[in-house]
Amino acid sequence: MERVLIIEDEQLAAEKLQMLIGRIDPLMRVEAVLTTVSEAVRWLSAHTADLIFLDINLADDISFRIFEQVEVDAPIIFTTAYDQYAIRAFKQNSLDYVLKPVTEEDLRVSIAKYRKYRARDQDYGDKLKTLLTQYLPDQHFRSRILISYGGKSKSVAVGEVAYFYAFERGVYLKTFDDKTYLSDDTLDTLEAVLNPKVFHRLNRRYIVNIKAITEIHKYSTRRLKLDLNPPPPFDAIVPADKITSLKAWLNH
Repeated sequence: MERVLIIEDEQLAAEKLQMLIGRIDPLMRVEAVLTTVSEAVRWLSAHTADLIFLDINLADDISFRIFEQVEVDAPIIFTTAYDQYAIRAFKQNSLDYVLKPVTEEDLRVSIAKYRKYRARDQDYGDKLKTLLTQYLPDQHFRSRILISYGGKSKSVAVGEVAYFYAFERGVYLKTFDDKTYLSDDTLDTLEAVLNPKVFHRLNRRYIVNIKAITEIHKYSTRRLKLDLNPPPPFDAIVPADKITSLKAWLNH
């Protein structure tokens, strides 16, 4: 599900938004409804959202104060009774600026803009694939992988594989018992045939089994590093444009 945050101090307006969101897009789930700047800062300091519906005049201040206290990367649909803040709003990840009272037609247009925005986001393709596997009937994914060793070939059960990685011109797999084999597949092929609930493409070099992840660390201001078991031959780094899809996968 896609996580939606509503920041709105008018109870009736917030309830109407929730009702319309559920009617328009069942894949969206309202994670929280907040009424003040201080509540929003606390929530956003500990959580993330995929989309935010944000009123401008809140119970304790104008909502722009939120951005002075916490970094917000999610796209925002502003909902307000006033139009004088429009220019300022569009400097804050704004997808749309909707005047109250918000109608179903208004909201459909805004959510359509959100869909177009996410469709242009490379990371969204990974996330959508994860979402769809939760709502489509079970597919037949690869259960065994053909590997090469010592001039011979055999197959390994997919469940035994901790991760796949690319090195020079080959693709290798590491099993949970710390054995390394050369695979006959490319990472692109494997990504298409492995169960995305179990395996995830971290970057151009790694596809990992969720059971192989032991720790996640901040590697830099915009990248993460994963500790894997067995230990990988190279650092398993998640670039900035893949972090959202990784979190969605880990939360599915």
